Amino acid sequence: MRILLDECVPRPLKREFKDYKIRTVVEMGWSGKKNGELLQLMKQESFTILLTTDQNLRYQQNLEQAGVAVVVMIAPKNRLSDLIPLIPETKKALDVIIAGDVVEVGLS
Repeated sequence: MRILLDECVPRPLKREFKDYKIRTVVEMGWSGKKNGELLQLMKQESFTILLTTDQNLRYQQNLEQAGVAVVVMIAPKNRLSDLIPLIPETKKALDVIIAGDVVEVGLS
């Protein structure tokens, strides 16, 4: 499993997933890419999961066709301090999610 941390997620969150193969959009040089192009790049580079806070992605893209899974972290604000409490639930989702699935963790 290779995970891509979306650019809308604070980059320091990556440290919380040190047991996973995880890269950020910035590290990959993909900053500013539109979601459709980002999903294509993910597939080309063998990423299997997108970790994001973008709650609209599932309605804007055909994720099943893209062949990637998406975990959406939902918090009151998109700050590291608000996302840290979601880490245990997020890790559980990462361990069971399959391509084409969208799993939301946190507040809805």
